[in-house]
Amino acid sequence: MATGLVSHFVAMARNNAWANHRLLSACEALTAEEFAAARTGFFPSLRATFNHILWVDQYYIDAVGGLDALRRYSGPDPDFADARSMRRAQTESDHRLIAVCENQTDETLAGDCILPRPNRKPPPTKTASVLEHLFQHQIHHRGQAHAMLSSTSIKPPQLDEFFLAGEQDLRRDELRALGLPET
Repeated sequence: MATGLVSHFVAMARNNAWANHRLLSACEALTAEEFAAARTGFFPSLRATFNHILWVDQYYIDAVGGLDALRRYSGPDPDFADARSMRRAQTESDHRLIAVCENQTDETLAGDCILPRPNRKPPPTKTASVLEHLFQHQIHHRGQAHAMLSSTSIKPPQLDEFFLAGEQDLRRDELRALGLPET
């Protein structure tokens, strides 16, 4: 049985997967040109924003999972040109994140995680803090993508219907599509 903190991270990872699925599914109504069109945000387009989210996810998931996160710096950055292919790749990454969170224990969450950089060696960070940062990073940039989508003809979807019991019916179909528990 998972502890409260482990359960919390698993819930956050599932929420993350659901929100990414919901937002990218809405973006699928855009053409590739609209997905890549210049928009106001930290990154200049929905395409650039979502590709950044995916790259950072993969880096942190590798680090927390004990894999060679530095390899992300030597390979090409992801560049998915349309929302459908982006959603598929993000869903795969989100399932990896859920699995990494499910495999945590109180001890591993309190343990150190190294976040390698090509040009420096940063100090270790607690694994729980790395996961907290990853979720905050997702929320930060997903909010920007949500605002960018509002400048298109597509209505941005609600992204805050995950945790409350009274809103289960609003997320049920997407959770089933993702193969995630409905509660």
